[in-house]
Amino acid sequence: MPVISIICGIVLILIGVTGYAYGMSTEHASVTALIPAFFGIVIAVLGFVARGRESLRKHLMHAAVVIALLGFILPAGRLMSKFGELTWSAAVISQAAMAFVCLILVVLAIRSFAAARRSSE
Repeated sequence: MPVISIICGIVLILIGVTGYAYGMSTEHASVTALIPAFFGIVIAVLGFVARGRESLRKHLMHAAVVIALLGFILPAGRLMSKFGELTWSAAVISQAAMAFVCLILVVLAIRSFAAARRSSE
């Protein structure tokens, strides 16, 4: 699970940096474009630390999933609140991509946690 967290974190960082770079190229750069990168940094760091600290792995992975759940709920809620007036802008694509990556991490983590619980019983 730590490796999956690291991969998802890196993908989120790439989404944020790409969004910011696109904003810079169109002279509409905003720090808010980096929000996926901030989430990605936290998730990736939790994954890296979990790889090295076996005793903390369970807690760190649960923390990563909470961050990923927030990373899904916040942009998905924002997109749903403006669903009727959405246009395919860079911001919408970035938010949708962030929500998708975070949802994948949450689903994979739940499956992993459930498998770990079954194997311990």
